[in-house]
Amino acid sequence: MSPRGVATPDVRERLFAAAERIVERDGPGALTSRSVTTEAGCAKGLLHAHFAGLDEFVAELCLDRFARTATRARALTELTGKGTVAGNLDAVVLALFDRGGPALSGLALTRPAAAQRFREAMEGGAPGFAAVQGAVSDYLEAERALGRVASTLDPPTVALAVVGTAHHLLMTTWPGAPDPRPAVKRLVAVLVEDAR
Repeated sequence: MSPRGVATPDVRERLFAAAERIVERDGPGALTSRSVTTEAGCAKGLLHAHFAGLDEFVAELCLDRFARTATRARALTELTGKGTVAGNLDAVVLALFDRGGPALSGLALTRPAAAQRFREAMEGGAPGFAAVQGAVSDYLEAERALGRVASTLDPPTVALAVVGTAHHLLMTTWPGAPDPRPAVKRLVAVLVEDAR
């Protein structure tokens, strides 16, 4: 545990990773300020020293993870012409389900103040599902130009179907439920392969 008054490096990420472990292992109901700092091995007040409270912490955690996935999605265009189209899409879309994704999404919805902060950030332009969807569409356009998917493939519609399905599964999956990733992989394979 970090002693009082000693700086904790990468505090936000350390607390975020601890929260993900708690939610994945014990469910959203186990997430408290104290459980996060205990899991992170930090001083009890550290979370409140960096966030206005647990609701702000939860909102910031969700926003951070969406931003990471959006950054990863934007990098899809660098994979144009490499690997398989389905494999490249899987890597980005399945990242939404990493590290407690479904449980974290549900957690934000059950905390009205966190949900409001998250909504305001999205309205203000923070990256979310729309950013991922746009990046997937751009990637599919580039692959279509190379002839790696059928010329009849409609990139915006396929992107909407894939990201919309991921969103649905994130909102309806809970710890202990069947793994949603195989369904997403099947959908990606069907949409991309059927169009070839």
